[in-house]
Amino acid sequence: MAPRGPKTKPTNIKILTGTARSHRINPDEPKPEVATPDAPEHLTDAARAEWDRVVVDLVTLRILTDLDRGPLAAYCQAYGRWSAAETALARMAAKDAVTDGLIIRTKSGNLIQNPLVGAANKAMADMVRYAAEFGLTPSARTRVSGLDAAAAPNPFAALDDWCA
Repeated sequence: MAPRGPKTKPTNIKILTGTARSHRINPDEPKPEVATPDAPEHLTDAARAEWDRVVVDLVTLRILTDLDRGPLAAYCQAYGRWSAAETALARMAAKDAVTDGLIIRTKSGNLIQNPLVGAANKAMADMVRYAAEFGLTPSARTRVSGLDAAAAPNPFAALDDWCA
């Protein structure tokens, strides 16, 4: 049975956001080392450029490990798809002054929303959802203090003497 309520945050994120409390910390939580994973070969050019752009900052914030390669690749690939769809829409908009490429005519003559609009919207939604996992959105960053997690003071130091 799945746990109820919102999904839990990793301890590093709790420390960075200032919400770490001893009763909320899983003492058995895995603590993988901060690392820079290799970019997957299948990333598009735009996705690879985004990978290269964000990886440095995520390592600096000490929230990226080799285990995060898949989710980060998913974020970057969603970025690449969004970028490709928006680029294609811009090319169509240059040729269509009336609807800016947002509406197309089917073979039967009906007007419909350009499927690229749906593709761009879906990729954008995926990208933002993945981005929040890594603190890459403004609202996600408001919950992170930007402290180096390794250098952050132990919020439970006062309890160490009390519990001993």
